[in-house]
Amino acid sequence: MEENKPIIEKVREFVESECKKPTSHYGEEIYPCHFIPVVHYSKLLAKKIGADEEIVELASWLHDIGSVMRGRKDHHITGSEIAEAKLRELGYPEERIEKVKKCILSHRGSQNVQRLTKEEQVLADADALSAFDNISGLFKAAIFHEGFNQVQARSEVRRKLLNSWQKISPEAKRLIEHKYLAAMILLGDELT
Repeated sequence: MEENKPIIEKVREFVESECKKPTSHYGEEIYPCHFIPVVHYSKLLAKKIGADEEIVELASWLHDIGSVMRGRKDHHITGSEIAEAKLRELGYPEERIEKVKKCILSHRGSQNVQRLTKEEQVLADADALSAFDNISGLFKAAIFHEGFNQVQARSEVRRKLLNSWQKISPEAKRLIEHKYLAAMILLGDELT
């Protein structure tokens, strides 16, 4: 829907602005290190499997806005609420807002939810794929946010990547298999 391109750009600007605020729970680096890769992967996957690219792109920009603005706890819920308000403010169609919200509500890999649409699966996959482009960010989170030492962090990063790999679709696996294999070689077996 070409007429909604300005809405996508306004949503992107909104997310970037929120990431740059001092109140951002993850600082401004979450924008280039997470949001941009998620949008990139979601657009690739949407084209590959015939998902609604506009829904996927909007959901990708907004999927972690709850984390940025209100913190990680229940960010899929707070994010869907923020997305709904923002998209309504921009005059986006109600039935399409609902589709974006469903993608955000079901995107978390740690939540055992059934993804009912292609768009929901694409966002969940893209979110998981972004981890393979930001391994340094996973280490940072493990050490600074979770309090692990280096050995524990290495184990935790390997566990998270393996978990992401096991949950993504075959189409998503084909996109990043080389990165997954490289990460597993670099992170090696568990230390004893």
